[in-house]
Amino acid sequence: MPGTLRTSSGKSKRMTTKISAEKAAQMLKNWDNILILCHKNPDGDTLGSGAGLCHALCNMGKNCKVRCSDTIPAKYDYMEIPLFCGEYEPEHIVAVDVAGENLLGDNLSHYRDKIELDIDHHATNSEFAKFLCLKSDYPAAAQLVYEIILAMGEKITPLIADCLHTGILTDTGCFKYPATTPQTLITAARLMESGANHKWLAERFFMQKSAKTVALEKFALNNLEYGFDGRYALLVLDSKTIAEIQPQTTDTDGLSSFARDFEGVEVSVLLRQTGENTYKVSVRTSEKADATKIACAFGGGGHVRARGATATGDIDDIKKILTEKVKRELCQQTEQTETEL
Repeated sequence: MPGTLRTSSGKSKRMTTKISAEKAAQMLKNWDNILILCHKNPDGDTLGSGAGLCHALCNMGKNCKVRCSDTIPAKYDYMEIPLFCGEYEPEHIVAVDVAGENLLGDNLSHYRDKIELDIDHHATNSEFAKFLCLKSDYPAAAQLVYEIILAMGEKITPLIADCLHTGILTDTGCFKYPATTPQTLITAARLMESGANHKWLAERFFMQKSAKTVALEKFALNNLEYGFDGRYALLVLDSKTIAEIQPQTTDTDGLSSFARDFEGVEVSVLLRQTGENTYKVSVRTSEKADATKIACAFGGGGHVRARGATATGDIDDIKKILTEKVKRELCQQTEQTETEL
């Protein structure tokens, strides 16, 4: 069973036990009064995974609700997420698509040492929960949640299918990201068979653009900074521009990968100002570069092709650090290519 260990600082750290989807399903079947936590700045995967699992557990007659540190964008209202308002005393805390305790956000910080099960797909998971169900080769946590719900013997209703399909769609870029596997496509097809409205969801997240999204993309086209012969693209979205455009959270969803789709761009970075001398760092890369090596100077979590972090300091200093990291990564990739040739 999990225990604790002492770190070099003398603080105790919970030891994590890694479990299978089948074991996670068995645990959830035996639990009641469950609270599911999503990560801060919620996206389609954490919300879809949390809502889908919550609906399945509620259909089994259990008390189960969802909490998120931040307000959930109206764009996800169709998920009908049952939000926790203190209706019961949670006995079991579950996190979904959460790679580290810090990603829960300040409003959920009091749950950090109480999380019993973490269901995740990030290779960078810090193993903070008592039990961890991890599939780091899955492009979305929703793919793993789908398997857990099936292992519980619960039916995938059209509502659950829409939730989980959203998670897979958004975290795979509508199946275009390299982490997409044949099994991912099979899972998506099974969800469609269960009632997921693929056409409506794909249009909602990848074809429809708000006026503010268009304004952000116009700003990006006029303010992108390029480097290393066009292989690197950087965009700084400062507080002044944010105040002028006043975008909703979902309006900025695709901005971090906007320039990565341009021919020749291998590394795309978005610096979005969140406070005085504080920026949210979003790194997106092609298969020729590693996002984790570029963003490592600022910590954070994510994947080889997509990583997020928070940077504090003077914007010029932050840009210099990023440029050096990008240079090192692109040079290394060039040397590997030349060696292979």
